[in-house]
Amino acid sequence: MRAPNKAMAENEKCKDPAEKQGRLTTVLALSTLISAFGSSFQYGYNVAVINSPAPYMQEFYNTTHMERYKTEMGQNLLTLLWSLSVSMYPLGGFFGSLMVAPLVNHLGRKGTLLFNNIFSIVPAVMMGASEVAKSYEIIIVARFIVGICAGLSSNVVPMYFGELSPKNLRGALGIVPELFITIGILSAQVLGIRNILGNSEGWPLMLGLTGIPALIELLLLPFFPESPRYMLIQKGDEKKAKKALQRLRGWDDVDAEMTEMRLEDQSERAEGRLTVFSLLSQRSLRWQLISVVVMNMGQQLSGVNAIYYYADSIYSSAGVNENDVQFVTVGTGAVNVVMSVAAIFIVEKSGRRLLLLLGFGICCVACVLLTMALSLQESVSWMPYVSIACVIVYVMGHAIGPSPIPNVVITEMFRQSARSAAFMVSGSVHWLSNFTVGLVFPFIERGLGPYSFIVFAVICLLTLVYVWVVVPETKKKTFLEVSQMFGKRNKIEIKLGDSDLPLKDSKEIPEDPEKVTAF
Repeated sequence: MRAPNKAMAENEKCKDPAEKQGRLTTVLALSTLISAFGSSFQYGYNVAVINSPAPYMQEFYNTTHMERYKTEMGQNLLTLLWSLSVSMYPLGGFFGSLMVAPLVNHLGRKGTLLFNNIFSIVPAVMMGASEVAKSYEIIIVARFIVGICAGLSSNVVPMYFGELSPKNLRGALGIVPELFITIGILSAQVLGIRNILGNSEGWPLMLGLTGIPALIELLLLPFFPESPRYMLIQKGDEKKAKKALQRLRGWDDVDAEMTEMRLEDQSERAEGRLTVFSLLSQRSLRWQLISVVVMNMGQQLSGVNAIYYYADSIYSSAGVNENDVQFVTVGTGAVNVVMSVAAIFIVEKSGRRLLLLLGFGICCVACVLLTMALSLQESVSWMPYVSIACVIVYVMGHAIGPSPIPNVVITEMFRQSARSAAFMVSGSVHWLSNFTVGLVFPFIERGLGPYSFIVFAVICLLTLVYVWVVVPETKKKTFLEVSQMFGKRNKIEIKLGDSDLPLKDSKEIPEDPEKVTAF
């Protein structure tokens, strides 16, 4: 009975290390799924949860105002309060992003995700009780708090996955958070159907359901490992780091990866951990940082959340029958999920840069065509169908590139010492841009009408040009190789040696000139 096990053990030893790294173990898969469902799912769910029940929630706002002040709420005040209800979510996301670096450095990646559930469970109770309390202010405050949850999870989950994953699975697993964001959006759209919870009685429960994934994560995630890189490099606990790595890889021989992390640890001790302010001053990371800012601004200002926040009103203005709008919205969410799944399977073959270019190009064309369709819908009977097609094509384009790829690229552009600060900058830009769209788009829509999406088309085009000119392909590259590709723009020359040693700044001349030359 022992012979087969012995033969399997010998076979494991004979395997090439690169082949071993490609294995998706049960522990790695479950860590990914539980974290993505408990954190990323909520992000997507809360983006779309107030879309379908919007008329009933606004009616609640008006009724509550009438009961308090014995006068009907004016249209401008209602628009302002509703814009706040929408935009408090991304504003909370911005403040959550500011908390990323201190929390992940002190609590760890897994610890931060567990702590973050407070910012989901508390607002879930608040929103669920808002109608009973007869307070729309509770909804606005709760949207801000659950936004903090989304701001933390949108940055910490990709960081956690990037540090758990072997190099050849980093891109695919890096897109899993975006997949669960789209599943969250679709779930909110399905629950928002009038016959389910998108009605005058069901919307408080619909808002409160966001606490369920948080409870599941709180119960299950403690049984899975912390990031081995965090345990070794930032906590100095080699024993726990090795044990976590063995659980994630499914075998005992993890010496090669441990050696790689020790080399990085030595560099981290010499250089120290980078803060946001020191990151901004690093010449060797200048264009990486600019690229992160541009990609995140392009991702959010391209109009994707305008479509999710106001999908029903967009379809209504496109001439879709009121009873059919909810089903068209659900169909759009389903397309988004399918394209996110497709991105997982093609990202390692096509590369990151191609998906970004293709995605922003599709979004730009779709926005232009949508503008034309909306402007002609009153004179051409079949134009509403063209409008729907344009929205669906836009969602497809965004789902394969602009939505999932920036966080994957951030993980690959920055080393351990700079990664938390880089995600903090990235998240701040992401959520500020998201907040701007949520707050401003209703007024743009009222002012520009069918020409609203021309603004987004221009932003997509500008981001596409930047990616084409500046952003290199990072697929299956080491951190030093990525730094070398940015070397010319940073005016830093980098020579690759035998090992993937971290990049030194231009003022820090390394002891071994064959590894890195910076000037």
